Amino acid sequence: MKKLITLMLLTTVVLLLSGCWSKRELNELAIAVAIGVDKIDDEYSISIQVVDPSELSTSQSSSGRTPVVTYHSKGKTLFEAIRKITTLSPRKPYFAHLQILVVGEDLAREGLGYTIDFLGRDNEIRNDFDIIVAQQTTAKDVLNVLTPIEKIPANKMLNSIRISQNAWGSTRQVDVDALINKLNSDNQSYVLSKVDIHGDPQLGIDQTNVNRIETPVILQFTGLAVFKHDKLIGYLSEEESRSYNFLTDQIEGTIEIISCPEEGKLTTEITTSKTKTNGKIENGVPKISVQIDVEQSVAEVHCDIHLNDEQTLHTINEKTANLIKTRIEHLLHTIQKEYEVDILEYGAAIHRANAREWHHIKDDWSTIFPDLQVHVEVNVNTSGFATLQNANVEEQKE
Repeated sequence: MKKLITLMLLTTVVLLLSGCWSKRELNELAIAVAIGVDKIDDEYSISIQVVDPSELSTSQSSSGRTPVVTYHSKGKTLFEAIRKITTLSPRKPYFAHLQILVVGEDLAREGLGYTIDFLGRDNEIRNDFDIIVAQQTTAKDVLNVLTPIEKIPANKMLNSIRISQNAWGSTRQVDVDALINKLNSDNQSYVLSKVDIHGDPQLGIDQTNVNRIETPVILQFTGLAVFKHDKLIGYLSEEESRSYNFLTDQIEGTIEIISCPEEGKLTTEITTSKTKTNGKIENGVPKISVQIDVEQSVAEVHCDIHLNDEQTLHTINEKTANLIKTRIEHLLHTIQKEYEVDILEYGAAIHRANAREWHHIKDDWSTIFPDLQVHVEVNVNTSGFATLQNANVEEQKE
C-alpha cells in the first residue's frame, strides 16, 4: 500500500513539472558575440557578428569559410533593425553570449541613451558585455575586420581591452550594467575605451587579412572616449588615458621611460599603484588631495649606471614621480578646462567628506569643477632590478 501511495505521489509530481518549455536547440540559433550600432540619417544601422560553429570545431578540417558572419540591417528603431536581421540570417539571433557592443562615432556624439535603454530592457540580453566606441569610423566597419590569432574578432577586442588595461593602462572595461548605473546617477560623466581601424577597412573584410605574416588591417585600442550625459564630447590620448587610470586607481601594470642621471634612458616596470583620493571643504572652498604610491622595478637600461647606489635609486624614484605627476597635471587641465566634466568623480569625494556642505554647492558643481583645486602627490619606490644590478654596457663592449 505504501509503495502504491509513493508511486501515485511521484506520478503527480512528474505531471506538475513544466519541463524546458522555452528551450531552443543549438542548431536553431545564430549565436551573436558582438553587436554594432550606427546612426545613418534617421535610421539605426545594426551589425551582428554571428559565430559559425562548424568553422571553430577542432574535430574537422576547415572549409575555408570565415569563422564569423556579420549581418547588417536598418530600421527606424533598434528593435525593428534587429528583427529585420531574420530576413537575412537562416537562424534567429541569440544574444545571451554577447561579449561586446561597438558604437559608431556619429551615434556616440548624438547620444547613447536610447541604445542603452533598449539593451537594458531586453530580457534575452545580459548586461555584462563591454561597450566600446569606434573612433572616426562606424561600428559596421569595425565588426567587418577579420583578426589573426583570435578567430572570433569579438574575442580579440575583448582580450585586447583586458590585456591593455593590465599591462599598459590605457583602456578601461565598462559593461552595460555599469553604464546604466552611471546614467541613472547624479554625475553622468564617464569614459569608454575607443578602437581605431589601422588600414583600409575594405581590406579587413577579406580572408587574406588573416593569412599574411603582416596583417594589413588591424584593430587597435588607443585610449578613452569622454562622455557627458550620454553624448561623446571628445577623446583622451594614450598618455592621458594612463594618467586617468592612475587617478582612478585602475593601474595594474605599466611602464615609464626616464632619462638617466648623465645620458641615455632607463625603462621601469610599475608593478603596483595605489591611489587615495580625499575631498574637503575649507572656508567654503572644495579641494581634492590625491596620493599615489607606486612600486616599480628596473626593466631596461640604456646607459652606464650603478643601481646599487642609494643616490641613484633616489634619482630614479624622483624622476619617475615627477614624470607621472606632470602628465597627471596635463590631464587635469584637459578635463577641467577643455571638457569641463567630472569623469574623476571628485564631486562624490567632496560629498563623502562633507555631505552638508555638498548639499549647498552640488547645483553649482558644473561651474565649480573647472577651477577645483587638486593637489597631487606621487611617491615612487624602486625595489627590483631584474637579474642585474649594474649596467656597464659600454665597458662590456670594450
